[in-house]
Amino acid sequence: MSWVRIRELVRKEFIILFRDRKNRPLLFVAPILQIILFGYVVNYDIRDIRVAVMDQAHTSESRMLIDTIEGNKTFRITSYPGEQREMEQLLLKSRVDLGIKIAPDMGSRIRKGETADVQILADGSMSNVASVRIAYTVLVLDQFNKNMIRELYGQGMDYGRVDARIRAWYNPNMDSQHFFVPAIVAFVVMLISLLLTSIAVIREREQGTMEQLIVTPLKPIELIMGKTLPYIVISVVQMVVVTGIAKFWFSIPIVGSVVLLFFATCIFLLSTLGVGLFISTVSSTQQQAMMTTFFFILPFFMLSGFVFPIDNMPVVVQWLTYLNPLRFFLVIIRGIFLKGIGLHILWPQFLALAVLGVALFAGAIGRFHKRID
Repeated sequence: MSWVRIRELVRKEFIILFRDRKNRPLLFVAPILQIILFGYVVNYDIRDIRVAVMDQAHTSESRMLIDTIEGNKTFRITSYPGEQREMEQLLLKSRVDLGIKIAPDMGSRIRKGETADVQILADGSMSNVASVRIAYTVLVLDQFNKNMIRELYGQGMDYGRVDARIRAWYNPNMDSQHFFVPAIVAFVVMLISLLLTSIAVIREREQGTMEQLIVTPLKPIELIMGKTLPYIVISVVQMVVVTGIAKFWFSIPIVGSVVLLFFATCIFLLSTLGVGLFISTVSSTQQQAMMTTFFFILPFFMLSGFVFPIDNMPVVVQWLTYLNPLRFFLVIIRGIFLKGIGLHILWPQFLALAVLGVALFAGAIGRFHKRID
């Protein structure tokens, strides 16, 4: 194996990449835009709940409930519908997120010591968000009940209970950006490396230069290394850039070892580059290669635990996730970013990532070798 030939092929790849002006935004601008855009968009934190209140009681008790809702910064009362149909229209047109209906007899029932009902109507088209909004509303009603007892009896009534002292480790403020942004870093690196590698060989074939490469003294392994090394370098540089944005733009802490993160990225790239080379061997055009790449990206995304917990998936699907390198890389990158754990804990993920990477890359090399013979 001649490192001189590999070096010259790598230099040729860099020249072709940077000479084409269409590649420059893909190499430099796209990763930055993706990490910033996804970092703000992929967010489960609920900070503004639009509420419609239908007050049929018009008493001091109902006014106290409305004041309690307004006093919570998460809620924002936007309308006071006069009838049920009007509230339903507001929910149907997505102008409000919650509807609260106060019954006419609310004040009288409370003064009698009876239980008064308050109807909560939620937009359930997004079930996970709706459940969080309802939970917030229940907390507000609990605060209202305490205030009402103090108003009626002049003191707070309490009873023996267990007081939970909750402390969230690794993400004290429960900020969803701390959970999603490290995963977005991994996803961006996978996306760019897959796209670039999948069109590397196809470009040579479309430009009619593949035959020239085959008749050169380049050995198959030299050709593969010369084709993949530039994209390894580019992917690592992009990893450094998007990690810097996660650290300094989104203020995501990097508690663990940066060197270990770099090592994990290199192992992860074995898998993505292997899949990219495989796509190159089964595609005839760059357009077909890009379509095939997105065919792989969607299962990688859905079966990685990026958004949806793997434990909630069917058992058969959970077994399929073990074939997904992004699953293991997400555990590593979140562990290094947020928990600061090292190789002594993450070694099963590193081992699985290495086995998948070697298998995928070796398989791609085998198929690539058959195509150039």
